[in-house]
Amino acid sequence: MKMSEEEVRAFFEQDLFAKHCGIRIDHIEENQAICSMELTAKHRNAGGQVQGGAIFTLGDFAFAVAANSGEKKAVSLDNQIAFMRKVQGDKLIATASVISSTYKICFYQVDIEDEWGTKVARMSVTGYYV
Repeated sequence: MKMSEEEVRAFFEQDLFAKHCGIRIDHIEENQAICSMELTAKHRNAGGQVQGGAIFTLGDFAFAVAANSGEKKAVSLDNQIAFMRKVQGDKLIATASVISSTYKICFYQVDIEDEWGTKVARMSVTGYYV
């Protein structure tokens, strides 16, 4: 059974790691989601740049919201990320969209950019419907 937008938001409120990272759900449609994260000192590595793990976490969370917003519920089987450029701003936005879906497997693309529109990373996710 498909959850309402409010139910999806309530479910992901329980994700304490995403909450600790400051990730927000900005928009939900069936099989699509936009999530964002305001960047603080805790998101930076020793070189002062945004930690790759922070970028990955945002992308993975956006996938989870998108892949669990429809009739089926999914977990990720495989995530691949390509880091394209360094972050220019103080906010990251991840847009997750389904590319293809079968009975048990789904494929998502997650584009991550900063608030200036700089393409920071692209993630490809293979999910499994549970």
